[in-house]
Amino acid sequence: MNDQRLITRTDFVFLPITDFTRAEAFYGGVLGLECSKRYKDDLGGEFETGSLTIQVVDMPKLGREVPPSTGAIALHVDDVDAARVQLELRGVEFEGETMDSGVCFQAYFRDPDGNALILHNRYAPPGVLSG
Repeated sequence: MNDQRLITRTDFVFLPITDFTRAEAFYGGVLGLECSKRYKDDLGGEFETGSLTIQVVDMPKLGREVPPSTGAIALHVDDVDAARVQLELRGVEFEGETMDSGVCFQAYFRDPDGNALILHNRYAPPGVLSG
């Protein structure tokens, strides 16, 4: 077998949506992410997090029904509590209280189509496990 790595990075993550105008208002407006690309006929677009592109595609326009993603995307913030307050003021509803795992803070929420997202901040160095 070849010693060279097969996978070298993640280029983007895909999220199914049902309305690009609504998704753009959420990802661009509420979350404040840059929309780097809009697809023709409001089929979808791409939003930049700084380290990963989130691609959203209006699946019914392609004639496909795809359930929301339950594999959450963890979005890094410097202060989970402060970011949560800001998003709550913008109408985002969170699922439960902010969680402290022993190495990071996490606050779970969903986009308008039900795709799972997390505000995340790791406060312990990598390799440190909660004891």
